[in-house]
Amino acid sequence: MISRTQSLSHTSASLTMAAVLWDMDGTLIDSEPYWHESEYELARIHGGEWNERLAWSGSGTPVIEVARTMVAHGVALSPDEIVTRLVADVAGREEARMPWIPGVRDVLESLVRSGIPSVLVTASPRAMAEHLVDQAPRGAFAGYICGEDSLPSKPDPAPYREAAALLDVGHDDIVRCIAIEDSATGLQSAADSGATTIAQEGFTAKPSPDGPQFATINGYDGIDVATLDGYVRRRMANMSV
Repeated sequence: MISRTQSLSHTSASLTMAAVLWDMDGTLIDSEPYWHESEYELARIHGGEWNERLAWSGSGTPVIEVARTMVAHGVALSPDEIVTRLVADVAGREEARMPWIPGVRDVLESLVRSGIPSVLVTASPRAMAEHLVDQAPRGAFAGYICGEDSLPSKPDPAPYREAAALLDVGHDDIVRCIAIEDSATGLQSAADSGATTIAQEGFTAKPSPDGPQFATINGYDGIDVATLDGYVRRRMANMSV
């Protein structure tokens, strides 16, 4: 199920940007440490080999894929059991403290004030997507796409195309949507959808300097509605040359 959480605002007539499509981990929240700590703990208790390289290899992928990798490296649980335990542990940590990336709430609030809708596009389970949307600044998210929706996973472009469609943005206009991603699979998904793709490299151990993104940022210092709108304008200008 693809979820719409509110009615959409009319975007400002002075802006070219139509919307911002956000990945979750590494772009909105720095939750990778929570996932990695949970994975290490499961491997410690239930056997198997797990290390930093394997932990980061799961960044941007559905939790079930991480679970299958853990089983392949000797963790003595089924993939479904691993998913259940990881999600419960990370959700509990996020309930206690949502690890918002510094400055990102300011960006979300500025988008709300400007009438620019956001959509969350994540491979995480529905409950985790809904929890983040609920904890975000009021009115920030018009809806979300999650790992439990019946869509091909990133790096397929389907999640971002569906997110744009949720806002009634068609394929020809998706260039007017900013997509913010941090993983190689996510960047490929967003870029192939046609969105103006921005790589957030401030909170990942695996940056993609040669990826398909239009631009790269490191944190959210100096990032506001005008900055994001400028990326869209420049990309559209480049396309018209």
